[in-house]
Amino acid sequence: MLRALPRRRSGFTLVELVVVVLVLGILAAVAAPRVMNTATTAKSNGTRQSLVVIRNAIEYYRSENGAFPPAATFATALKPYLKGPFPAAQIGNLNADVASTTSSPITTPVAGGAGWAYNASTGEFVVNHADGIVW
Repeated sequence: MLRALPRRRSGFTLVELVVVVLVLGILAAVAAPRVMNTATTAKSNGTRQSLVVIRNAIEYYRSENGAFPPAATFATALKPYLKGPFPAAQIGNLNADVASTTSSPITTPVAGGAGWAYNASTGEFVVNHADGIVW
């Protein structure tokens, strides 16, 4: 009489699955801090780029008009020199009203502040936050 061969099951054992999940967990724990920090770096780089664009617009305005833009109408005076809306600073207190600090003649950035700081007499334009003072 012919005996049927036992059927071999294919698949993964529980131990193999646990090892794979453990290795993936270790990889995620190592990679997660690097991935989470990229959002902060992107905001910082975006703010730096906006700062350069606005400073260039201030210089173009000055070369055409012979003076720096007035603080009271700063954003509207620079509108012809900027493509798109006036950029917002991505660092600092993002819940604060950026428009209120845009035209404010603050010469020294306030730690913990938000938005931009502009001095109409010197043309100095900075980020109104401790993280961006040195830019």
